Parts: sequence; C-alpha cells; structure tokens
Amino acid sequence: MTALTDYAKNLLGRALAGRQPALPTAVWAALGTGGTDAAGVTGEPAAPTGYARQPVAFTGSGAQRNAAPVRFAFTAAAGTITHVGLFDAVAGGNPLAWAPLGTPANLPAAGTITVPAESLTIAPD
Repeated sequence: MTALTDYAKNLLGRALAGRQPALPTAVWAALGTGGTDAAGVTGEPAAPTGYARQPVAFTGSGAQRNAAPVRFAFTAAAGTITHVGLFDAVAGGNPLAWAPLGTPANLPAAGTITVPAESLTIAPD
C-alpha cells in the first residue's frame, strides 16, 4: 500500500510508545475513486452496484502481503475504480492504508475486480 492513513500512523505511534492501543482483529479491502491519508480510500461504489468490502488475510515476515486473491463482485455498473484501501470494519470503521491501483478498472456493467494474491503489500518502512 502506498500510504498509511493518519489513523494507522497514530495507532502505530501509540503501540511503539507502549500505550497498548486496540489493534485491528480483522481487515477488509475496499475499492474507490480516490484516497487521502486522512480518509483512506474514498468514493466507494454505492451498495446498489452489489459492491461490498471484502475480508483480506495477510502473511509474511517483514512486509505483509495478501495471502489470497481478493474478489469484488458487482451486479451493476460501477464506473472507473482507481484506488484500493484497507479498513478495520466491513462497513464504516477506521481507514488503515490506501493506494492507487496499478491500472484503473472500468466496470460499465456487472462484473468483477480481482486483486491478485501478494499484490497488497504493507511494508514496515
């Protein structure tokens, strides 16, 4: 992921200072049309498109990578999707990280967007 959100930076800072923050117990991937450090991914598709955040599991030592492909299914057109992000909840919740997609995905009708295994990376640097 290109950038940690402000929320994730604060969470990491508290953890490093021994303040024992509540760390996420699960992570969901989201798609959108933009992103910022304050909000994470922005412009998530509307629910009538069939869009929903998807759970993602990470593996690795040091850099963490998604262990399996993450598949988003759409029942209607969703337009052009340009960003991916991570949240600590299936809806709402706190943004953790975000990045532009390598190539924007255009969905003029029902279809899927798949993020390949090991393509979402969270690096410690």
